[in-house]
Amino acid sequence: MRMAKNAILSAFLAAGLLVAGCSGAGNANQADEEQQLEAAFEQGKTLNASFTDTRIAGMKGIAENERLRLFINDETGAIAVLDQSNGEIWHSNPLEAEADTIATGVNKGLLSSQLRIDYYNSFGQVSSINTFLDSVAYKQVRYESIESGVKVTYKFGKAEKTAMDLPLMLSISRFEQLSGKLDKAGQRALRIGYTENDEKTAYVRNDQALNGLQLERAFKAFEDAGYTPEDLEKDMAELNFTQESLAPRIFMASIEYTLDADSLLVRVPSQDIQSPSEYPVSNVSMLGFFGAAGSEEEGSIFVPDGSGALISFNNGKTKYPAYQQAVYGNDLAMEAVENAVNEQTVRLPVFGMIRKGNAFLGIIEEGAPAATINADISGKLNSYNYVYPTFNVTNKGELTLQANGSERTLPKFQEQPMKSDYTVRYAFLSGESATYKGMADYYRNYLLSNGGLPEQNSEDGEDALPFYLQVVGSIAKQKHIVGVPYQTLESLTTFKQTQQMIGEMKGLGIANIKLRYAGWFNGGLDHQVPDDVSVDRAIGGAKGLRSLAAFAEEEGVDLYPDMAVLTAHTGKGFNEKEEASRSLGGVPSSFYPLDLALNRRDRTKSPSYVVSPGLVDNYVKAVLKDMKSLNTGGISLRDMADQLNSDFRKNKQIDRTESEGISTQALNDIREANLNIMAEGGNAYALPYLSDITNAPLSNSNYKLEDEEIPFFQMVIRGNIDYTGSPYNLTSYTNVRQYILKCLEYGSGVYFEWIHEPNYKVKDTDFSNLYAVNYEQWLEQAADIYDEVNGVLKKVQNERITEHEKLGEGLFKTVYENGTYVIVNYKDSSATVNGMTIEAEGYVTGGEQS
Repeated sequence: MRMAKNAILSAFLAAGLLVAGCSGAGNANQADEEQQLEAAFEQGKTLNASFTDTRIAGMKGIAENERLRLFINDETGAIAVLDQSNGEIWHSNPLEAEADTIATGVNKGLLSSQLRIDYYNSFGQVSSINTFLDSVAYKQVRYESIESGVKVTYKFGKAEKTAMDLPLMLSISRFEQLSGKLDKAGQRALRIGYTENDEKTAYVRNDQALNGLQLERAFKAFEDAGYTPEDLEKDMAELNFTQESLAPRIFMASIEYTLDADSLLVRVPSQDIQSPSEYPVSNVSMLGFFGAAGSEEEGSIFVPDGSGALISFNNGKTKYPAYQQAVYGNDLAMEAVENAVNEQTVRLPVFGMIRKGNAFLGIIEEGAPAATINADISGKLNSYNYVYPTFNVTNKGELTLQANGSERTLPKFQEQPMKSDYTVRYAFLSGESATYKGMADYYRNYLLSNGGLPEQNSEDGEDALPFYLQVVGSIAKQKHIVGVPYQTLESLTTFKQTQQMIGEMKGLGIANIKLRYAGWFNGGLDHQVPDDVSVDRAIGGAKGLRSLAAFAEEEGVDLYPDMAVLTAHTGKGFNEKEEASRSLGGVPSSFYPLDLALNRRDRTKSPSYVVSPGLVDNYVKAVLKDMKSLNTGGISLRDMADQLNSDFRKNKQIDRTESEGISTQALNDIREANLNIMAEGGNAYALPYLSDITNAPLSNSNYKLEDEEIPFFQMVIRGNIDYTGSPYNLTSYTNVRQYILKCLEYGSGVYFEWIHEPNYKVKDTDFSNLYAVNYEQWLEQAADIYDEVNGVLKKVQNERITEHEKLGEGLFKTVYENGTYVIVNYKDSSATVNGMTIEAEGYVTGGEQS
């Protein structure tokens, strides 16, 4: 820390700027860095207009195609897109921003900004700059014509000395010491610049007096008196203060706008994000108010929370927090959630705005693993409803140092920024397509045209709805011999017992069974990492698994042996120091199992470890080699389509965008080995490789700001990938009718998790959450549920959802590709729709095509 503070004041004395160190050694060369950034920015030539349009006054037309025209204001950096198909104009910033009666200060400036940059100071605190207040205001903007668009480069801040760059306080002895070294002019500069404060027994900086010539004289006084880094350190310790300069630092960033058919592509190149090394960039927020809707407009914001959700414009929920969710959930190398939460994960990197007759869909094409989706309504910080992405550039953690019996926590930053550009496609929809259904259609077609979904399931295949069954083979259990504890495998369902269960299921009419078999190798459910595959003997060994695979093929059952690749659920056979991801604090990343009774992590149990993404390729190769002779035809991946983690190991960093590439390559290798893949979660990058998804989102998180839950996820993937939610017998459903209606509305398969042995076998183990999984207790009810749901959905197996509509409170209509519709009534009272009576917790169907 002393080195950092020495560097702080060295820069202060050299450049008149107080610069705080942030990650160990300070940076005495920041003044040089700022000079280099100053030199790197050239104002550029005036941007020539290719065309003009009276409907967009004050803007220059710079690019056009058959559908769109792109305009820019080369004074403010604001852009507009004209949709020539209907005359709709989409603006990057509200036209009436200056007249907003709610927004003040920085919030008003943000209304006119195209980028906001958050950056860290030496104490790990975040400060923000934006293009309007910190670049346009200084006329530090450069415009360049590029193919089909324009590139705008911003320089943020000016290297000017301010009062904030002087020490906040001086001790009385320090003030007298400095005065004794100065002439009368210097002494007068100190007396003007600092006022004695009896309460603090110190001299406090007089910011109001420090401007112009007086500010220059104060800086000269400190320099003449020889004020040193050690002096500053002593004053900060003695007077108990820390300080960070508020003077603008010099940053640079660019944003590129290009037209592509019916879309606007907006790209922030990572190489153009430049900052002083002492001030790493935390986040970049892109077009925070693109298409923002005013307080008198009608419509809704689409956010990708779980299955999807709508936030109505101006819904009056001003007391609730803004919507904010990270795409693909938490990075477990950064933090593990301590409490059990019911929050759904963002699986698809999309967002949008729906107005009457017009809408836009934002698709994050680059940087999705680093993205967070933000949305809010009018009446809080400003008068607008808006949605936008923020991209993480540099992660911050904490490093704890111990010395001389004391402990100190310092901020620690990742070594290199994210290795990704940040690109969003804004697609414009109109007419009947300006709905969430139209957005889902567009995104589905976008994925299909870009290889983002597998080919549509064949109509000639299985005509029954999938029934998903997770069987647990074995678990680790502690037993005792004459009082001495030892670990052994407890068999819950052998391969032979599984065949028996399948026979009973088929006898009750359950068809199209998709069997996910967990706890079958390397030590049971919480198996050792798959650096090799050894089938557990307790449930039948390799011979038993091959027999089950042959049986499954003969019976038309799809078999998916389950494994975790990104998580080491046991430390046995795993060297956490060498093989676990490292946190920014330098320790192996781990997390503890959830205690559902206490709703928090149970630190009395053994932790699980986050596997370094760098090991995934080796694990997958080992698995493919060892499973080749087992002839299963499929594999279930517990975490590869559900988690995305970094590794901050020193000099071997793997950021989250690189981790996505590693997982994608591994999934591709598995598919090329002719194994069908079932996976939990269903993150977008995994979709092209999957045949089935379990634990797919069938709801949103029910945040207070949200108004409506929608099956956007299902509307995108149905017909290409089969899916189901969580196992019914382990969900919070207390009413089976509600579960059946959800399956019908969302087109979902039925899902159960079972064991063959009695439930008491899991008592007093780490798997007591499997409290209700004995198959005999559920078999008949499962058959009844399946019979009812399959009776409707077998007519639409492999058919996509083409329409979804809320007809009233608790009433929803889903239309499938062949015209079949289902109207469900979740209420406990009957309802009438178009002359049809729908019983309480019932449904009606129609529209079947012959």
